[in-house]
Amino acid sequence: MSTQTLFPDRNLAMELVRVTEAAAISAARFMGLGDKEGGDKAAVDAMRAFLKTVNMQGTVIIGEGEKDEAPMLYNGEKIGNGRGPAVDVAVDPVEGTNLLALGRPNSIAVIAVSEAGSMWDPGASFYMNKLVVEKQARDAIDIRLSPTENLRRIAEALEREVNDLTVFVLDKPRHRDLIAEIRSAGARISLHTDGDVMGGLMAAIPGTGVDVLMGIGGTPEGVITACAVKALGAGMQGRRAPQKEDEKARLAAAGTDLSEVLTQDELVRSDNTFFAATGITEGAFLEGVHFDRKGGVTTHSIVMRSATGSIRFVKGIHRI
Repeated sequence: MSTQTLFPDRNLAMELVRVTEAAAISAARFMGLGDKEGGDKAAVDAMRAFLKTVNMQGTVIIGEGEKDEAPMLYNGEKIGNGRGPAVDVAVDPVEGTNLLALGRPNSIAVIAVSEAGSMWDPGASFYMNKLVVEKQARDAIDIRLSPTENLRRIAEALEREVNDLTVFVLDKPRHRDLIAEIRSAGARISLHTDGDVMGGLMAAIPGTGVDVLMGIGGTPEGVITACAVKALGAGMQGRRAPQKEDEKARLAAAGTDLSEVLTQDELVRSDNTFFAATGITEGAFLEGVHFDRKGGVTTHSIVMRSATGSIRFVKGIHRI
């Protein structure tokens, strides 16, 4: 039996970017129309259709929800053409459905893949406190410490001052105290209504204008982010941070230790991860989908693989 049937190979990354390109193009037709469900469905349909052609035996670990709630790309769904390696798959056909519906920046289509059995299943955990930094600062962070202390340690690792750092934070009421503390520490803040996968990606890549991601976001998005962080050799830590009463009750009933620190290596227990993202709406990091006058479409994507450390920026010109 060839190793290609056992492990994800180098060709898989370029197949995955075709999936995110298709999702982004389909979703982009809904930009600014105020119909986030329509945009999300278009992306899901396109992503699912292209996934059928990919040479893998995939299981959706992070999808659109449970089967009864998500008829397509649900958790546990089998995807791929049934040949090739057995893999775990995490998808977010539209990260930032509100951004798409309102025509705001940084909506993206995302997929991540790792070896079968390696992705952490969030289960009843919907929210997670996250901390993401680039490679040079990965050993400096400790999510158990205060934001102020982490910023001091990150600045030291990057050989900068705290007031030179920019922190990506979701603009949510739950972050009122966090925002106040970051400002008090002297760091700058980039506030975003949605999109912490994009925030984690920008924090993990040097030179994007974002140095750190802090705050509470989706737990499933944390697993997706971890695949990118591993590909970049960057640093990530997270802890469950339930926000709703039913979530708290289910985690308590399961005896879950909310103080447990989850690094990228706990979130994805594989050194062979793939990550692909394509911009839907315009962004400072990834450009959005451009519809040309003569029926062509241009997309901008990033593709990464942890086993090789390869990072590719892909400009696709499509004739529709």
